[in-house]
Amino acid sequence: MNVKNIPYDFNPNITFPAYLVRNRLLKGISKYATDLKGDLLDFGCGSKPYRDLFTVNSYTGVDIENPGHSHANEQIDFYYDGKKLPFEEKRFDSVFTTEVFEHVFNLPEILPDINRVMKINGQILITCPFAICEHEQPNDFARYSSFALKDIMKKNGFEVVRFEKLGNSVETVTQLWIMYLHINIHPYIRKVPLLRSAYRFITYTSLNIFALLFGKIFPEGQELYLNNLILCKKVSDIGSDK
Repeated sequence: MNVKNIPYDFNPNITFPAYLVRNRLLKGISKYATDLKGDLLDFGCGSKPYRDLFTVNSYTGVDIENPGHSHANEQIDFYYDGKKLPFEEKRFDSVFTTEVFEHVFNLPEILPDINRVMKINGQILITCPFAICEHEQPNDFARYSSFALKDIMKKNGFEVVRFEKLGNSVETVTQLWIMYLHINIHPYIRKVPLLRSAYRFITYTSLNIFALLFGKIFPEGQELYLNNLILCKKVSDIGSDK
């Protein structure tokens, strides 16, 4: 497991506008990466930013062509049609998918097919957002609460092994405020080089520090949180003909 090789956008420093959410994701995925073994499928792999966290026999990436997201410089091994994965039954020992489920309009249709290509007792590690701005428009379709995500996995042949809410309420509110500034104010500031550097420090860095500090001082409060992280085990066959 090598965190140093993770690309900066997914392992940023505290000056980065999405530092809070990316930092929590990296820590969460790193914590459970060793639970995934054998032949691994990265569903919605994109550029495979977390590849180096996993020690597996093989690492296969599959994705769908998305008009709202550039696939330039990505490492996609296979494309699929959005309905059926191009693999035989029980091909993979494990599956990893991060920040993808919100972009899958027909998730109840896809999950049985993910089940189909997994071996019994294989494990799947999932992250998906709970509180985040719309992104990769127009292909941003859903947000899942902890209850919804657990329920949909159980209905598709999986047993929940671990579940975590990533980020506390203070971090979540601060991250949303930072993204508001980044999306709506930063485009004007970045045109002036001197202001750009000062703005980055005053807003992103100071607000990130505020969130880290006050997130520890105040009650944790995970009614509002950044991301779901769920580790599940396949316990029964469902198949794509459910």
